[in-house]
Amino acid sequence: MKLFHGWLSSASRRVRLCMAEKGIPYESVPVDLSRQEQHSPAYLALNPDGVVPALQIGPGESLYESATICEYLDDKYPERPLRPADPYQRALMRNVVRWTDDKCLPNLLILNWSLALQPAASRWSDAELKAKLERIPTAERREAWVRIARRPYTDEEKAAAWQALVALVDKMEDMLSSSAWLVADAYSLADIAAAPFIARIDEIGPQVLDAAAHPRVHDWWSRMRQRPAFAAARFERFDDSLRARRAGAATG
Repeated sequence: MKLFHGWLSSASRRVRLCMAEKGIPYESVPVDLSRQEQHSPAYLALNPDGVVPALQIGPGESLYESATICEYLDDKYPERPLRPADPYQRALMRNVVRWTDDKCLPNLLILNWSLALQPAASRWSDAELKAKLERIPTAERREAWVRIARRPYTDEEKAAAWQALVALVDKMEDMLSSSAWLVADAYSLADIAAAPFIARIDEIGPQVLDAAAHPRVHDWWSRMRQRPAFAAARFERFDDSLRARRAGAATG
């Protein structure tokens, strides 16, 4: 299998962590989002939404949407299961995954795109912007690119996005009051779904995860990072990766 992904993409991190936990071999194909490689015709044939990740299973077979990919992998490779066996607990797990997709991801995109993509996008000419927008398959993502290129998110918008993002920590602190993991007292796709967002919160505002502020999430995050799969999934620090990319661009 080939995994087309972005190193800093939260959805890509989720799938890489799932595959690492299950010990599934795959070919890594990084997609440069800053150069809009996800909007190329070849990539759109794998994922018509033009976002990462996409999993190419075989000739003419590909999957996208990180939650779908993870459940497929858990079905395809039932060893080391990452979903509760009980139907009710499995439904609760899906609710957590859906919550992170609906409540966390849109707000994290505001913060990440403002840092990673806005500086370059703001320098595009109108003709360059028009050409790039024509390649983007969804109206939602076209609007997001227009925002960072011509109407950058305000400090007030970014502050509101941050507050909405850290609501995840309060939610998890409550969920962890009765179990060591988020669902059914067992490590699952719910924990994998939350991990990329907690990783980013740890970089932006680590005080939120202090033991004094959120002791259960603090302990959960410590245990997450100690798992061998976490290192294998390569959760590179966002700022470090951006600096390395910009240094490479300056020298090459």
